[in-house]
Amino acid sequence: MKAFLRPKRKSSPEAVPESLDNDEPTELKLALLVSLHPSLEQDILLDVLTACNGSVDQASASLKAGPSKRSGSAGAQQSLRKYTVPRNSTSPVKKKIKTKKGSTLHLYDPQDVAEHTPCTIVHDFLPPQLANDLLQELLEESRTYEKTTFKLFDNLVASPHTSSFYVESYDEIQAQKTDYHYNGARLSDVRRITPHLIKVKSIVQDAVNNEIQERIRACYPGGKKLKYQSPRTWVPNSAFVNCYNGSQESVGWHSDQLTYLGPRAVIGSLSLGVAREFRVRRILPKDDKKRQGGDSDPEGQISIHLPHNSLLVMHAEMQEEWKHCVTPATSITPHPIAGNRRINVTYRDYRANMHPRFTPRCTCRVPCVLRVVQKKRENFGKYFWMCHAGNIPGKEGCTFFQWAEFDDDGNPKT
Repeated sequence: MKAFLRPKRKSSPEAVPESLDNDEPTELKLALLVSLHPSLEQDILLDVLTACNGSVDQASASLKAGPSKRSGSAGAQQSLRKYTVPRNSTSPVKKKIKTKKGSTLHLYDPQDVAEHTPCTIVHDFLPPQLANDLLQELLEESRTYEKTTFKLFDNLVASPHTSSFYVESYDEIQAQKTDYHYNGARLSDVRRITPHLIKVKSIVQDAVNNEIQERIRACYPGGKKLKYQSPRTWVPNSAFVNCYNGSQESVGWHSDQLTYLGPRAVIGSLSLGVAREFRVRRILPKDDKKRQGGDSDPEGQISIHLPHNSLLVMHAEMQEEWKHCVTPATSITPHPIAGNRRINVTYRDYRANMHPRFTPRCTCRVPCVLRVVQKKRENFGKYFWMCHAGNIPGKEGCTFFQWAEFDDDGNPKT
């Protein structure tokens, strides 16, 4: 974040101009906080200002009363709840932290992540030696990873990072290479799951299922699962492994494909090596955005900092209602084992009743992709099947379209 100019007028900590709590720009408010609390980093000042609904007076008072420093490592920040207690209150008061248009709210504390995003995070997830063993195993594997290529708007493009796909048996490898399609094409790099990926899988499975139940209890209406969310135990049977080599390798805004996961999918994402930012933003239909001035980012973004050996659970509301990305970084802190590389393992539960032999095929004879309406308020959240052959280099897609129907547990209706 660029340094901000301080305001010309001189302000004392005891006399914050009331006008700054109203319509003054965030930059001016932040500049004043910098002058009042010069020992604090600007990102934490911005987080606290946002937590206090833009009130410089309350933010300054909270900073004096609450913890004033955080460690330089991602994941060590104290919860923003500590900064949202009124000065005259003796007990915490829960206040909703809102992101602002065009801004990014940085979250480090697991409670903040769970409260304000569709995710939960577990720091120091694996025993340290097991995390390091898995990291070293996958760093060696990643030397032969390649960038995937696909067609986008009639142009052939390559992914901005490398990856590979792992399954549990040689039969599954053959099935992935012949039956399944991603971005309209078959995968060429499918591998047998490694020994440490197998060892970690059961640990991830137990943790994710615990997080699912806690999410249902704490966040969903009536303490019940969401409509279309599967009630069965989440059992990962595949893993995408991505390698981000250096600060500029990234992945743009997207929602993960639901074609083989089914609706309301849950994904367990394990981060190893270099810490990076994982950003999320809520999806608003275009007709809602027009009423707010046509902004592509009307509610702002939330950045979840992912340190080495952290498990992020993307819950059942994630893929339908939010988008996520890993942005390029201006700088990164090298990891003692991984150097400048980040390894990300996303464990996934491929559902048997979503196998390509049970899903529609378009007139191109390509298994269709499952998508959800996100751009318009009309039919928002409704699922549909469509041709994806247009993403295959050298191939044109067709106009196939079919609404997808599921029961309350996310099983396809026949």
